[in-house]
Amino acid sequence: MTYRSLLLEKKGHVACVRLRRVEQGHTLDGATVAELAAAAEAISDDEDAHVVVLSSEGETFCRGWDASELEAGAAPDVARRERILGDSFSFLNRLSRPVIAAISGEALSAGLELALACDIRVAGERARFGLPEVKLGLLPNAGGTQRLPRIVGRAKALQMILLGEVIDATEALRCGLVSQVVPDGRVDDAALALAERIAARGPLAVRYAKEAVLRGMEMPLEQALRFETDLTVILQTTEDRAEGVRAFLEKREPHFKGT
Repeated sequence: MTYRSLLLEKKGHVACVRLRRVEQGHTLDGATVAELAAAAEAISDDEDAHVVVLSSEGETFCRGWDASELEAGAAPDVARRERILGDSFSFLNRLSRPVIAAISGEALSAGLELALACDIRVAGERARFGLPEVKLGLLPNAGGTQRLPRIVGRAKALQMILLGEVIDATEALRCGLVSQVVPDGRVDDAALALAERIAARGPLAVRYAKEAVLRGMEMPLEQALRFETDLTVILQTTEDRAEGVRAFLEKREPHFKGT
């Protein structure tokens, strides 16, 4: 598939998705969201892609929705807007591979919601994060009111959402919104290095670990523990698990095949 708003490439076992609407501040329209979903599907079909890095060109990550997509208008325009509202980025959250967001500059509105749908966030020192919708009489509508409190806690999420507050990278690290803060010029390299470290682990174990955490958080503890056990039993039957045991006994690095 040919993409107009993004670049999809492979670096070893890492799939790299890069937003390319620099002049628009990487604001998201329906076409870009559709391309992101298509890229996620292509990655899901690629068994050789073990980890994903989502980044953007230039000095900002994503400033939110393209204004033209949110303007009130005739019924056809409303229908178009509805395609990008709701849980617009569930395709990232559902992806079986871990997704790392490399965030430089601003991640605002839909930009932050896009980052929240990823599993790990690496930020530059001058990165800024916020859901400013209430200042405009709007509501964050792509998962922000649901994913943000699950990551930073209810009190901090409410403070950010109700005030439309923008926080810096230091505060984002303190409250757990991002996992790592690095110099601005090293964000992509740091995210790729982290992805390569994860990609060196057993790919099936990594996928099951993500599934156990994300699905388990939505279950009562007793049910989640059973789910964890079920995944462990399934993993026991794989060649990768046997290779991991052999490598441990032989005191060498394992050679995983994803089977």
